[in-house]
Amino acid sequence: MHTYKSLYLCSAAKYVCKLCIRLQSTARGPSAPLGARFLTNPEDIFQHNMWDHVQWTEEEKERAREKAEDNSSIHIPLAEQGKYDTEACRYWNRFYETHRSKFFKDRRWLLQEFPELLPLRLRSTSADGSRSERWDVFSENSSSGRTVETCQDHSSDPSPQQRDADVPECPTSVDAQAAHGEETLVTSFPGQHADFRILEVGCGVGNSVFPIVKSIKETGAFVYCCDFSPHAIQLVKDHPDYDPSVCHAFVHDLCEERLSFPIPPQSLDVVMAVFVLSSIHPARLQAVVNRLTTYLKPGGVFLFRDYGRYDLSQLRFKKGQCLSDNFYTRGDGTCVYFFTKDEVHSLFTNAGLEELQNLEDRRLQVNRGKKVVMHRVWMQSKFQKTHSTGSS
Repeated sequence: MHTYKSLYLCSAAKYVCKLCIRLQSTARGPSAPLGARFLTNPEDIFQHNMWDHVQWTEEEKERAREKAEDNSSIHIPLAEQGKYDTEACRYWNRFYETHRSKFFKDRRWLLQEFPELLPLRLRSTSADGSRSERWDVFSENSSSGRTVETCQDHSSDPSPQQRDADVPECPTSVDAQAAHGEETLVTSFPGQHADFRILEVGCGVGNSVFPIVKSIKETGAFVYCCDFSPHAIQLVKDHPDYDPSVCHAFVHDLCEERLSFPIPPQSLDVVMAVFVLSSIHPARLQAVVNRLTTYLKPGGVFLFRDYGRYDLSQLRFKKGQCLSDNFYTRGDGTCVYFFTKDEVHSLFTNAGLEELQNLEDRRLQVNRGKKVVMHRVWMQSKFQKTHSTGSS
């Protein structure tokens, strides 16, 4: 009895201690806004989970370069590489069949970083451009649609019980109109009466979509979201916040040029790709961006966030997982590319867009329990369509 009483008192004391620390933290004021926490004293490194705008030393840059060079020294044979493209839908279906909607967190930071997702009249006019108080890096995740959007490694192999027969049919390269190599003229479409339209490509299970939907209800705005995983799209439609009056989810493969979108060209105010383009083979990327650009209105904006060169997740790859320079495959068959700032600029400007923002977001992620420091690198960009016709 004495032992149980001691354990209870010990647990109670720990709880009170944690509560006091939390109250003291609150009294000091809110957490630093995103992008405003600078490490000025190296001794403070384990005081927070994340530090912003971290400058690498030349030694750190060289170590990262050497590690990436080493893990990419052995490429997967060309004869084996094709399956990672042709069977990508199957890999993602298996991923969502296993994890459903429990793997990724909702991106509640999204509207703070990308206020362009709201109609102009609803955007914050604060002079300081304030952002969310806190960015949980593990919500840096998206899903598929040729998507790879995770800061975590989701490299677990698919269950051996999952067979081809269990996987829904993936989008094919031919449908009624695509068989003739042309897109049909869309005269009636979901959201046609909206005065502000957003398309998220590679939406996965809706970790970006639903924070947006909650913000645009009764504003005259409409969201389209697509993914080439039928499992993912079904999970979106089954979500309690899915509302066909403000959102339309559909299956679509971005790499299949003959598949049409359910919207006419030059009808979108925003196209968003968050941790999506990195999963597409680099040789295909320009055609994908060119095509998406044709759906933007003049003045429309393309929002982009993805992995940067030498991010921790790139350096963690082992030899034998590299497909081509800076392009890798995970253990579950999904793929990821790591961008540079110049590559992002060329990708979008070659599609006829004008750069509004092109940032290399370098952060220091800290595991305070294990005293481990990790370098994260992400790209965040905004490009605008300034003319009436997109690239073809």
